[in-house]
Amino acid sequence: MYGDEETIRRILTELGDTWAVVGLSNNQGRAAHRVAEVLRRFGKRVVPVHPKAETVHGEQGYAALSDIPFEVDVVDVFVNSDLAGQVADEAVAKGARAVWFQLGVIDEAAYERTRAAGLDMVMDRCPAIEISSLR
Repeated sequence: MYGDEETIRRILTELGDTWAVVGLSNNQGRAAHRVAEVLRRFGKRVVPVHPKAETVHGEQGYAALSDIPFEVDVVDVFVNSDLAGQVADEAVAKGARAVWFQLGVIDEAAYERTRAAGLDMVMDRCPAIEISSLR
């Protein structure tokens, strides 16, 4: 398992409320859109990161993590596993406090690099499921 219960709880409750969701667009049929809605209901600021840089849920979107002009606490990754490692590296460079790879997104080397850089990381889990079970 890539993320123990203590790490999951810390990311969801202690590390800050600004989440960059990589892969979030206005496509309501995508899981990223639904997860973003849940995170917002739990008080998280959800910043979309997508090549189209669309505004989603009233929040300005950005084409890349490096384009976001403010600090990001958690980077939630909704891209294919073969692209996820690059996003994790960008999250480290951005100064994020944690990286979260969604269900089915697995890159063990990226997990090790991100943890070695001092960030909390969860992989192959869904924050919308986990945050709902905290209460």
